[in-house]
Amino acid sequence: MPTDPVHHVTEKAATQEHSQGNGLPTATSQSPETLKDVCDSLHRRIQAFLSKKFSVEDRLHSVQQQTRTSLDIIAQALDRYSLESLSLSYNGGKDCLVLLIIYLAALSTRHPLNPPSDSPKSHPHTNSPPHSPFPPLLQSVYIQPPHPFPDVDAFVATSSATYNLELSHYSLPMRDAFEVYLQDKPKIRAILVGTRRTDPHGGQLGHFAETDGRWPRFMRVHPVIDWHYAEIWAFIRHLEIPYCPLYDMGYTSLGGTTDTHPNPALRVKGEDGVEVVGEGAFRPAYELVMDEEERLGRDW
Repeated sequence: MPTDPVHHVTEKAATQEHSQGNGLPTATSQSPETLKDVCDSLHRRIQAFLSKKFSVEDRLHSVQQQTRTSLDIIAQALDRYSLESLSLSYNGGKDCLVLLIIYLAALSTRHPLNPPSDSPKSHPHTNSPPHSPFPPLLQSVYIQPPHPFPDVDAFVATSSATYNLELSHYSLPMRDAFEVYLQDKPKIRAILVGTRRTDPHGGQLGHFAETDGRWPRFMRVHPVIDWHYAEIWAFIRHLEIPYCPLYDMGYTSLGGTTDTHPNPALRVKGEDGVEVVGEGAFRPAYELVMDEEERLGRDW
């Protein structure tokens, strides 16, 4: 276990956000919004999406169903855990981005909360009040890969500012990072994670899964576990959520610079069948459809 981990907490950046006509926050230094403002804006946006009618054959119909399920899982988490004991694992990738947006939308109507199951009514020795004001920032943790993409780090920084995240940043192996994070934040009991069933070790996970083995103890909450790859992108694009620019360069699953490459399934070929090189050599990530092809650009 490293004794001197590299970590810090990124407070909300000086660049804040405001809402455009589509209800989504965008960067500006003129009109800062609170976390509650952002949550309310995203809640209205998602409710408008859920109220629309799509045919059963339309992918957005299944996205609506997945969104409702995710909102329900997050509501269950908020029934069990106070915001003081709940965190979000955020690395700027597409899956945890969808999770973040839905989490923020859910908070619009769920906080201030009735006392959750881990409130003083259940645990009288805690210091948490039964009703707490809406926090200025949302607890989250970023575990950086060994060789991070500058584009990913930049997107994590700007999006965490946009969405009012209090981001604890660790450059450690994942298990060690979570161990140090829980030492730094001893009240955390559950962490929302953007794992999907097609991810490594995701196949057998449920919506709530406590860590086991040598991992530090906390409840992993998986609101997007059953989403398909194409549904993730349908949600992001329909709601016009800004995302990491690497996805427009053919990357479909983001790790570090030494193990992540543009997805060969998105390679562009000219009319003569020869692969295009340089700019435009790969189609954007959202044009991929099959779950099993998502990680073709990863070395593991």
